[in-house]
Amino acid sequence: MNLHIDDGVQFGLGAFETIAVEKNKPVFLERHLQRLQHAADVFDLGNLENRQVTVNSIEDYLNSTYIEHGALKIILTKENVIFSDRKSPYTSAHYENGFTSAISSIRRNETSPFTFHKTLNYGDNILEKRAAINAGINEKIFLNTKGQICEGTVSNIFFVKEKKLYTPTLSCGLLPGILRAYILETYDVKETILYPEDLVTFDECFLTNSLMGIMPLFQIENVAFKERTVTNQLRKSYLEMYVNHPGM
Repeated sequence: MNLHIDDGVQFGLGAFETIAVEKNKPVFLERHLQRLQHAADVFDLGNLENRQVTVNSIEDYLNSTYIEHGALKIILTKENVIFSDRKSPYTSAHYENGFTSAISSIRRNETSPFTFHKTLNYGDNILEKRAAINAGINEKIFLNTKGQICEGTVSNIFFVKEKKLYTPTLSCGLLPGILRAYILETYDVKETILYPEDLVTFDECFLTNSLMGIMPLFQIENVAFKERTVTNQLRKSYLEMYVNHPGM
């Protein structure tokens, strides 16, 4: 592979997508490609079809390297297109035990376009994810410059109170996740502004991303979420669809 030293390599002006693959079928592929094209439009990375990032090219890659249960990553810069794959890092124990987390000291910039796209300006996320693991927890939760809850380092966040779903609104400064969008379309969810002091009012909490699916979040700092009824119902429904209709 020849890597071109363009603005993506030098300055992080690039985008990427991480797509779940089940039985060699990419999940929510069209949604991922639409989001990647949106980022390409914002950061002047070109048209995906012209860059050979298409359903056919992805199928060709997957046919050359079978993925039973893992992830396909697409990296796009002005002059580079990179496909890679890896196994899923999430285990049955993660879902059984639930994740624990803490509030990050780094603030999300709700005025920056980088906040709303999966870009190669991903250093804050990686450093805080590593810090979480080193601290013996699974995730860090970002607040924005106003102290409002945004998202995790690699996840969107949802809360449950009296069986009702809540999630931070996009304007707080967060990635419009693929699975987040699916949940908003499928269930009655209130997008709202939330602060750390609101955490004690919720019964349940869970995280989402394309690869982990729906992950119970057991704790944020010293606030514990002991209920999982709604979370488990949503996860069961999603898994049934995910397994029965890979490549949806």
